[in-house]
Amino acid sequence: MLSLVLTAASGEGESEGFTPPSPADFNLPPIGGSTSSSTFEFLGQANYAGVTKPMVQLVLVAILVFALFYAASRKRAMVPGKLQYVGEEAYGFVRNSIGRDIIGSHDFQRFVPYLFALFFFVLFNNFAATVPFLQFPTFSRSGLVYSLALLSWVVYNGVGIKKHGFVGYFKLQSVPSGVHGPILALLIPLEFLSNILVRPVTLALRLFCNMFAGHLLLILFALGGEYLIAEMGGAYIGVGLLSWVLFIAVAFLEVLIQFLQAYVFVLLTAMYIAGALADEH
Repeated sequence: MLSLVLTAASGEGESEGFTPPSPADFNLPPIGGSTSSSTFEFLGQANYAGVTKPMVQLVLVAILVFALFYAASRKRAMVPGKLQYVGEEAYGFVRNSIGRDIIGSHDFQRFVPYLFALFFFVLFNNFAATVPFLQFPTFSRSGLVYSLALLSWVVYNGVGIKKHGFVGYFKLQSVPSGVHGPILALLIPLEFLSNILVRPVTLALRLFCNMFAGHLLLILFALGGEYLIAEMGGAYIGVGLLSWVLFIAVAFLEVLIQFLQAYVFVLLTAMYIAGALADEH
């Protein structure tokens, strides 16, 4: 997994000492090199337009999720084979543990396809951070996560407006039940801000920050250990080896976090859908 971090240390950094990882290590150049365009020049600074590694990973994961579960369901049988069994267990996990238990037994079924696709799309993109030759968490790029959170925002607000009407839905989301009097002048803006505007931001930030911070930590342990062993030597070799041990331990921990963050992202989406369908807030 060291290949994912080698670009963090430049020649200049080696001559002056250890160069710690930074957010700049997540700004991957377009595949095939940077291509500037005057269309993307603002304030005298050129931005770069092109296909980047996270974009490719998004497409590859979408194809993989579709192909995997299409193959699992293509030849259905009463006695399932191994692939069909895995597909049915995966579907049942999302359907029952997230859809039915959170949204409720009456309304959940129509949302299961979205929740199912969302869960495995996020999960496989998170797992890309530990896959050789990919080794980059797709959702450590905030723009990609915000786009995904915006999609969930459209879904749960859309179903809420469809059921309660535009005015009725925003009233349910903004006016706390059982509260009367002047205090409403304070609570209504807070409820609107919390339930309508802030939710997609916090939904995205939770996934983005975990993927970003975990990968940054891996870079630090990997490059730090390499620098201590190769450049410092002597008594620092033991510390460098310890850094690599921590790198391996954190890498295994990241696999668990990658699963949990996919689960939490979809779980909160289901909770927001359930709240949008509820008759009282």
